[in-house]
Amino acid sequence: MSWEEVADRCFRRRHGRFDVTVGVVTGRLGTVLVDTGASPAEGWELRAELRALGVGEPVAVVTTHGHFDHCFGNAAFTGLFWGHAGLPEYLRREVWITMAADDPDWARSVAGTEVPAPTQTVSGTAVIDLGDRLVEIHHLGRGHTGHDLVVQVPDAGVLFAGDLVEESGPPAYGGDSFPLDWPLTLTRLLDLRPEVIVPGHGEPVDRAFTARQRDAVAAVAHGVRETFDAGLDPVQALTAHDWPYDPLRLLQAVRRGHAQLAPPWE
Repeated sequence: MSWEEVADRCFRRRHGRFDVTVGVVTGRLGTVLVDTGASPAEGWELRAELRALGVGEPVAVVTTHGHFDHCFGNAAFTGLFWGHAGLPEYLRREVWITMAADDPDWARSVAGTEVPAPTQTVSGTAVIDLGDRLVEIHHLGRGHTGHDLVVQVPDAGVLFAGDLVEESGPPAYGGDSFPLDWPLTLTRLLDLRPEVIVPGHGEPVDRAFTARQRDAVAAVAHGVRETFDAGLDPVQALTAHDWPYDPLRLLQAVRRGHAQLAPPWE
């Protein structure tokens, strides 16, 4: 797939083995790159794809979250790396645990990879000035992970959502997700009023699509609370409730949500 300009000087491309959507925003003072792929090799492939777009070395690389398929290509780039304030600690340990569980073959293939830690961290909102436009980075709350960031280009009406929004499949609830927080985070995303929302996987969507997905993750959160209050264990919960997604994909959501609801002494 070639680069698609989704709005003025805002581009996206589905890239690499894990079909990650990477983003590019250009301005007078340079380029911001959003996510980089799953390995240094994929990062170097992305550099070649940027040259085909006519883009040089990015002045900033923003990591939407620490899952390996979005940031292990960082090693192919230099300059400023932006990430959530919790990302450095996540990259030191938890990313390897998550990757080994999700794709052990890939974990072995990238063993020893050093992923550059953020040189600029965000816990609320930050702004990158590209001279003739501003790029905003927001942490709106927890959801897909505890350290999700979105990248907004206000003058273009575009928002790169990372895996807070999914188009090519249902939202991915992993062992580091926060299913009870995710609906409010998406509500805050919608409050930013973007016209085009670029998911971490899949095709660009609009606010109506994202609102429907917010309502679905809210239904998951409701089911988590209801089954917890009923005293069901996570496996029982999958068959005892009417879920908006395939229950077989929601075991981690229920486990994580029940753990959030459990008293701290349990």
